[in-house]
Amino acid sequence: MPEGKLKTTPRTKMVRNPARADYDRTAVNEIIDATPLCHVSYIIDGRPYVTPTLQWREGGMIYWHGSSASRFLRQIVGKDVCLAITHFDGFVLARSAFHHSINYRSVMLFGKATQIEDSKKNDLLQRFVENLIPGRWETLRPMNDQEAKATTVFSMPIDEGSAKVRSGPPVDDDADYSLPIWAGVLPVSQALHDPVPDPKNLKGLEVPAHIRDFRLG
Repeated sequence: MPEGKLKTTPRTKMVRNPARADYDRTAVNEIIDATPLCHVSYIIDGRPYVTPTLQWREGGMIYWHGSSASRFLRQIVGKDVCLAITHFDGFVLARSAFHHSINYRSVMLFGKATQIEDSKKNDLLQRFVENLIPGRWETLRPMNDQEAKATTVFSMPIDEGSAKVRSGPPVDDDADYSLPIWAGVLPVSQALHDPVPDPKNLKGLEVPAHIRDFRLG
């Protein structure tokens, strides 16, 4: 495998619009790190399932969590899964319906799901919370044994997969550029809004600095 590249296999090779494919680890990692949301798909008893959950990356490994009571998660240990992450960046409005599209950044990874043993799980969960909102963990009450037992953490190496990205304006048929039809991009982005306090907060509690100063990305 070339240095800094993910494995290219029949299931990761881009057939449709191969120019949008990127196997560079830096590009893949940037897309992973830009959002905690992912979707994990797997086959159980011959039927496909997809589970949305939260993920985080540490080096060349990706982690996700779920409920220990989930019958689905119990059955994927050691089995092949596909994990996907997508950012929706804008509507691409062309001069024909056919050439309409969206701008996006996506990653699709393949591998075997490994369940993290209990002795390592708590430290990973702490890093997971800190990855979501830096400074949050130290303000919380300690996680109890029942909560730790109810949470499962999985890992998978970031070895086989690819990124796929579309950016820029629409691509129309040459003849259509002379038509009096507006075309372009409507950018889409995620935005943080002012914190909304829990109505059951103790009276007088102010928004802590780690939340007030938090920024996406």
